[in-house]
Amino acid sequence: MQPTNITQPAYFHKVVDCQWACPAHTPVPEYIRLIGQGRYSDAYMINWVSNVFPGVLGRTCDRPCEPACRRGRVEENNGDKPEPVAICRLKRVAADHKDDVKSRMPAVGPSNGKRIACVGAGPASLTVARDLAPLGYEITVFDGEAKAGGFIRSQIPRFRLPESVIDEETGYILNMGVQFKSGQRVDSMQALLKQGYDAVFVGCGAPRGRDLDVPGRKEAAAHIHIGIDWLASVSFGHVTSVPSRVIVLGGGNTAMDCCRSARRLGGSDVKVIVRSGFEEMKASPWEKEDAVHEGIPIINFHVPKSFQHQDGKLLGMTFEVVNAVYDDQGRRTLVPTGAPDVFFECDAVLVAVGQENAFPWIERDSGIAFDQWGLPVLGKDTFQSTVSRVFFGGDSAYGPKNIITAVAHGHEAAVSIDRFLNGEAVEVRPAPMTNLMSQKMGIHEWSYHNDVSVDTRFKVPWAKAETALASIRVEVELGFDAATAFKEASRCLNCDVQTVFNRDTCIECDACVDICPMDCITFTANGEEADLRTRLKAPAKHADQDLYVSAELKTGHVMVKDEDVCLHCGLCAERCPTGAWDMQKFLLNTTQAGPGCRDSRKAQLEVA
Repeated sequence: MQPTNITQPAYFHKVVDCQWACPAHTPVPEYIRLIGQGRYSDAYMINWVSNVFPGVLGRTCDRPCEPACRRGRVEENNGDKPEPVAICRLKRVAADHKDDVKSRMPAVGPSNGKRIACVGAGPASLTVARDLAPLGYEITVFDGEAKAGGFIRSQIPRFRLPESVIDEETGYILNMGVQFKSGQRVDSMQALLKQGYDAVFVGCGAPRGRDLDVPGRKEAAAHIHIGIDWLASVSFGHVTSVPSRVIVLGGGNTAMDCCRSARRLGGSDVKVIVRSGFEEMKASPWEKEDAVHEGIPIINFHVPKSFQHQDGKLLGMTFEVVNAVYDDQGRRTLVPTGAPDVFFECDAVLVAVGQENAFPWIERDSGIAFDQWGLPVLGKDTFQSTVSRVFFGGDSAYGPKNIITAVAHGHEAAVSIDRFLNGEAVEVRPAPMTNLMSQKMGIHEWSYHNDVSVDTRFKVPWAKAETALASIRVEVELGFDAATAFKEASRCLNCDVQTVFNRDTCIECDACVDICPMDCITFTANGEEADLRTRLKAPAKHADQDLYVSAELKTGHVMVKDEDVCLHCGLCAERCPTGAWDMQKFLLNTTQAGPGCRDSRKAQLEVA
């Protein structure tokens, strides 16, 4: 193998698994250390730069960072249940315990004369506004609702996300001089373009819920509701109660929000019925667990066949019982078991079987091309449509996903818009800013706490069931207190503090090999990667995790370190008699809109 190029920004970024997995690449270990030090406001602002909505996401994020967490892999390899750090809930700690941060928000820059319209006030549009308003752009955000937030406000129940948190975090952005046109739904792209905006960003989400076309749907329509529309009606107070027997169809997060909401609005017999198996449901594992914890049964492998009704009254639903059969490629087919159809009585049905995009307000002769699935045709990684000044992001771009992905889209679209309005190619993506900083304070002392906690993951306390289920506006999760947050933060392995090897000072004494608790360092003859992985002190079986390989040493051997299970404990650096190992903190700042995303040479010429 060739020596590892650790100057390549992506190498150590990938080693910080949580940050690598986060669509917005939030520097997770950095803010967790600050939480452990009680520096909540600093931790909040680091989050805010990347994910824009720390209080919202600390309660509702889909947590792609947590399955990637090295802590889970290490504990699993020790024979214990994998328990990643509670990254998402620590984010909430920073939001809940911070001081007033208004003075730390960016100041609005002098006007540059450019006007940008954002359609929809959801997370993608607000991220674009947050990135571009401080640069002097005049931002106007249009939304049909009275308050900003989009689906954050309309689809997530208040027992998961209090309205005060949404108001606070959308307010930080709107107070940057952003013009918010509430109650103004855009109904014509062509009309909007004629208003002379230099760029338009479409972040209106995927507003249409899929329906279920089975016999009886039309006849019993008064008692059947589309899940996302029903949740919006609940959120805005239009629906305040449900009948006692409710069936929720679907296995995603929307279905979990529907069933838990129905339970709080008076449903005494609420059940979720889904076509797939429990493990295959698209809902996040914790969303399913929360529903089950609240006594809501989830019935799997039942395919809807019909709505049963009489004189316009819904009596119940009939289902076919199926099994999942997989072919050699892992593709699933639902096969009838031959068992008799099952009938469930109900008074109302909430259909939460998916969402899709709808752009009836974008004229098909506007020049914006759409693909066969009704999604806009966009430039790769630029979010620019076939009309050069129109950009998309969030669910509007590639279909329904989640809040943190919408935020990531907003950051990238803002870079594209900024480059476009400065006459630069939008497909060019400047490299992120990175650095490595030694954490050595003495021969065997480090600036960070490197003892590995043996604690298992701490549980977030809940409100008492009788209180939580009595009102749809009582927040269920109470969040960590400061003491528990410190202990949970201590479980972080500081994966951004990298083990950096200097071959020139290595004497191959094997002291690092002897002391490594994970057996992840080996000195051996070089070879092809597949072969080399089998000859390490502990075989490196996970090919998606890199090997750190040195240049050839004096003996002709190379140092090989398996990045997969390293604890970043620093024992190798403490033991090394020559300082060949150092612990260096890696920091990655993703490229955002502004001078840093533009051609520096061109900017210098313009100044000159």
